Amino acid sequence: MIITDTHTHLYSEAFDEDRDKMMQRAFNKGITRFFIPAIDSTYTKAMFELEKNYPENVFLMMGLHPTSVKENYKEELTHVEKLLSERPFIAIGEIGIDLYWDKSTLSIQQEAFRRQIKLSKKYKLPIVIHCRESFDEIFEVLEEEKGDDLFGIFHCFTGTLEQAQRAISYNMKLGIGGVVTFKNGKIDQFLNQIDLKHIVLETDSPYLAPTPYRGKRNESSYIINVLDKLSYIYGISATEIANITTANSKEVFKV
Repeated sequence: MIITDTHTHLYSEAFDEDRDKMMQRAFNKGITRFFIPAIDSTYTKAMFELEKNYPENVFLMMGLHPTSVKENYKEELTHVEKLLSERPFIAIGEIGIDLYWDKSTLSIQQEAFRRQIKLSKKYKLPIVIHCRESFDEIFEVLEEEKGDDLFGIFHCFTGTLEQAQRAISYNMKLGIGGVVTFKNGKIDQFLNQIDLKHIVLETDSPYLAPTPYRGKRNESSYIINVLDKLSYIYGISATEIANITTANSKEVFKV
């Protein structure tokens, strides 16, 4: 059984005290593939260091997170473009729109999102979408950009069945993490109506720890709790869930 964490910020300062032990806990549970989203240029060095220490297991994305789209966003996008031209990455991410923290930056978030989708098409890479209180705004951009060259993952999917189906219509897999274990998470109520071929597993570590760790630091080994919940929802073994979702991750990331 190979388990894949398609979205984990293992370079985060939250792991600075025990990163190697945290990684070993994940390895011990069969989690061997970690896909690492970017946030902004301040984390690039830490991402490269993580890749150097775990070259067989860690796969880096490049992109500008929507909450980092500030006054200097054009400089940040130049940084993204420069790195994409210099070395390979596995995806453009995480990118998107976040209206939870700051609605005033919507227009520049939309511009940054569109520009990075263009980069994904240029480099023939998947996108990994961050969506928080912004489904309509995200779908508006995806509707403009849709086509065979647009594909990827709707990270941390927390929407409705209808929104799930619409995301899938744009060639997106749904990234399912700790929220599926929450009592009020809601997605557990309809997820079995979504074919497993559209699902990938993620943690979003160090954020969104699953039950029973909710409110604590998340880590990749906790993906087992997500896996067990999906096994219950779909009524098939955890091994089958792991194998299917890992195959789905290979389809997206080509690795």
